[in-house]
Amino acid sequence: MATNSTVDQAKGRVKEAVGALTDDDKLRNEGKVDQFAGKAKDAASNLVDKAKDAAGKAKDAASNLVDKAKNAVEDLGRKRD
Repeated sequence: MATNSTVDQAKGRVKEAVGALTDDDKLRNEGKVDQFAGKAKDAASNLVDKAKDAAGKAKDAASNLVDKAKNAVEDLGRKRD
């Protein structure tokens, strides 16, 4: 299934081509804008995915750090006994 960004890019290519064939600068420019919008949506989607991945890695790292701290406290408690 095509994504909105892919549809925007394809629609833009068609508009740009038709604009070029009919010498319609407005349609040609609309096509370029649609293509740019599609590419921008792709870039934004990729950025969101990378941010989610980074957040997940940060959460995992924090969880590991908490576990290590708990283990260290338990070890200190055992040494005191």
